[in-house]
Amino acid sequence: MSDPVRLYGSGFHDDPAALYRTMRDEHGPVVPVLLEADVPAWLVIGYRELHHVLSTPDVFARSPRRWNAWDRVPDDWPLLPVLAPLPNLLSAEGAEHRRRATAVNDALHGADPYELRTVTTRLADRLIDGFCTDSAADLRTQYAQRLPSLLLCWMYGLDDEKGEAITTDMSTVFDAGPESVAAHGRIAAEFTRLVADRRAAPGPDVVSRMIAHPADYTDGDLVAELVAILGGAHQTTAEWIGNALRLMLTDDRFAASLSGARSSVREALVEVLWEDSPSQMNAGRFAAHDVELGGRVVRKGDLLVLGFAAANRDPWLRAGEGGAVAGRAASGHGANHAHLSFSHGEHGCPYAARGLAETMAVTAVEVLLDRLPDLELAIPAEEVRWRPSPWIRGVTALPVTFTPSTPQGVI
Repeated sequence: MSDPVRLYGSGFHDDPAALYRTMRDEHGPVVPVLLEADVPAWLVIGYRELHHVLSTPDVFARSPRRWNAWDRVPDDWPLLPVLAPLPNLLSAEGAEHRRRATAVNDALHGADPYELRTVTTRLADRLIDGFCTDSAADLRTQYAQRLPSLLLCWMYGLDDEKGEAITTDMSTVFDAGPESVAAHGRIAAEFTRLVADRRAAPGPDVVSRMIAHPADYTDGDLVAELVAILGGAHQTTAEWIGNALRLMLTDDRFAASLSGARSSVREALVEVLWEDSPSQMNAGRFAAHDVELGGRVVRKGDLLVLGFAAANRDPWLRAGEGGAVAGRAASGHGANHAHLSFSHGEHGCPYAARGLAETMAVTAVEVLLDRLPDLELAIPAEEVRWRPSPWIRGVTALPVTFTPSTPQGVI
């Protein structure tokens, strides 16, 4: 057997697609890997194998308490915020998971869809007003990375200043660096204060709806749930927007969109979910008992890392398309939504959260292109760099130029 693959370092971040191909050639659909500090795990990169894992929660369970390698984890391990067992829907199983998932869906569904689109448009306009009088901007830091957080903070009932601080900390958590544990702590502390405020004075917001829900959350459980919702909704949506803008600015197939062809916006967003999924990997699942998967013997308690991006690129899945994905603008077959970027099964992204993410992403791109139709990338496409995160796929910067315009004055 070949040596385990390290899921950290420059080789992974620079060209993950090439690494996926090498792993598939050398190891098959289930790959022995080492996380930070050389903690062992399995990375599932085969589409069929990953779909099976996601579809059988009784075999591949969700609770990190099942993990058999906790004794190998350092106290300052940067992946603790991702893998620590917390009282939220990400760690829950069975009836407990269904209780929490129902509460999250109900709380998010409580927001009026028309109001969500209206507020997203207003926030997008406000962000664009902040740089439209210049001739240049960084669309990641000044736009894509800020918009989802601002909308989520509006849904939580937080002001913009606190939202900006939380956005910065959540980005640090997903970079999985030495500051990730401290950043996670700051987010939890802010949400602890928020929950106390909403118990004293409820409002028309997600937090108040979750407090009032029959799920009957304790304060600690609710804080953990709010962190999970934020991490899942903000970070991935921000990178989805950024990756779609990068695609539309670097691929000639989407050039018409920059001058008003809105139909291509959704096509670009779908293609990103296939080719540059914001959710590269997720940790994970834990074997409930010894089991065979993709020719490997997975022992009880072993950690399985879910390779969403790699599975979306599985040659088996693309065999009938000549390697292409139905959903590309040039395919002519319409959008193919069989990707696993929202996960799958009972632990997949909550339905309400998917709708919220799509509303944010579509609105963000359309408003930007309406306001600045002559956007151009300010650097060669090959100089765009990706973030150093094993979990999230997103650009570090997206510098653009455009003709300056007058702010709309939206508040």
